[in-house]
Parts: sequence; structure tokens; C-alpha cells
Amino acid sequence: MSGHSKWATIKRAKGVADVKRGKVFSKLAKEISTAARRGGSDPDSNPTLRSAIEKAHSYNMPKENIERAAAAASSAQALEEGVYEGYGPMGTAFMVKILTDNKNRTLSEVRRIFEDHGGKMGEAGSVAYIFGRKTENASSPEAGVYFSEPTFTIPVSDPEMAKKVLALAEALDEQDDVQDVYSNFDIPEDLLEQLSNS
Repeated sequence: MSGHSKWATIKRAKGVADVKRGKVFSKLAKEISTAARRGGSDPDSNPTLRSAIEKAHSYNMPKENIERAAAAASSAQALEEGVYEGYGPMGTAFMVKILTDNKNRTLSEVRRIFEDHGGKMGEAGSVAYIFGRKTENASSPEAGVYFSEPTFTIPVSDPEMAKKVLALAEALDEQDDVQDVYSNFDIPEDLLEQLSNS
């Protein structure tokens, strides 16, 4: 299982029981509002909105919060999407999808997170070749962008390295403007379980 799938599973499990739940809901609301503003508030005709709502449901976001976020689309501030690339410990690749009102601020914060966790920001395209870039709706340029499973993974079986890789993934995910974190690390299930229980 790739790093993104494992990281998404870890986040979902933590997100339900974690006090950071409000922060997760805030990010989801921002994603829903932006999708609704760009493509309309009907999820049947707006696949980006439908995807954002499905994601919100997977984190058990209350229906009222989802409806409020979609309704707030007309008054939502203009936000820009972007993707940053970088490397983590052991050469693991990271794609970081952002949604922000200030790309310069977010870029410097993401760069600092990489550096603080033994990683390094890369140039555009430096790790993108590892992930297939897709859109929610190929006929619409406003469609949401996501990335598929990586073409190859980096096995991380050393507990200390696994902690470092997970710490980077978590720190990136906790940054307010980061919407999704994709990576190609591959931590064995038993080690992942051991680390999540410690």
C-alpha cells in the first residue's frame, strides 16, 4: 500500500478521535466552498464538489457543516490552488496540494516544514513524474486535481526513519492551507500499527 493511501487511512482514523477535528473540518469547508463557487452548488453537475462532499463524509463531518460550506460559496474569498513538490527522509517523494489566499506565505511555510523534518522542496516536476495527475472532470479546466497511486514506492522498515517520514507527512497536513499530502513511502502494516500505538 502506498504512502498516500496509508497516510489517508492514518489521518482518517486520527481525525475522528482527535482534538484537531475542528481544523480538519475547516479545511474541508474551504475545499467545499471553493468547489461550489467554481462549479455551482449542485453536486450532481459539479464533480469537484461531489468529491469534496464525499471526502467530508469520510471524516464524519456533520451534514449541516457541509451544507453551510456549500452555501457560503458566494461570499467565500478567492482562493488559489497549487501543488508543491519535495523530498522527505530516505528520498521519499511528496506532492502537497494547497488551497490558499496567499501563495507566497504558504510556499515559505511548506518549505520550512520540509527543512525542519529533514526534507527539501523540489522544483516543479521534480517528483510529479512519480504520480499520475488527474482531474475530476476532464472536460472542465476548473475540475479539481488529484494524484493517483505512485508508480513506485520507497520501503521504509526502520522504525526511526518511519517516524521521521510520518512526522513530515503530519506536519505538512497540519498546515492550514494544505488540502492533501501524497507520498510514495511504504511502511509495513505491522510497523505502522506499532508506531500508531506508541
